[in-house]
Amino acid sequence: MKRKFLFAVCCFVTLSVSAQVAAELEILLNTSEVSYQQAAWLVLGAADIFEPTGIPDQDVAFDHAMNLGWLPSNAAPTDRARLDAVSLLIMRAFDIRGGVFFTLTGRPRYAYRELVFRNIIQGRSNPAMAVSGESLLFIVNRVFSFQEANQL
Repeated sequence: MKRKFLFAVCCFVTLSVSAQVAAELEILLNTSEVSYQQAAWLVLGAADIFEPTGIPDQDVAFDHAMNLGWLPSNAAPTDRARLDAVSLLIMRAFDIRGGVFFTLTGRPRYAYRELVFRNIIQGRSNPAMAVSGESLLFIVNRVFSFQEANQL
């Protein structure tokens, strides 16, 4: 009897977490300009940074990325996320090695250039442009494809 109850509780918690994540992703997809908070939540969640504790809320993800120096020091949680800053966040979270300039400086500008060079960021883009939810999901998906192709 205890096992059935425990199993039911585990199923309920899993379904409610999955529903919460699905709702957050739906909001993100419909966002024309994601905030640094939303970008940190998606990227750190996708990179399994919080695997032992599960998927964090957006505040925790943003604070964690700021503490690690993966976002610009002047970024506020609700500011619109720039493509170069999101590129730096992606490079750091997924531990992507960069070229000489990125290795020497670790600046968002060179993270952006590295992701363009590796064809992760595609199409017309500008490092200062705002990132939409759809493009952020596309870029994260391209990172997964890049990692899978390079694990030969």
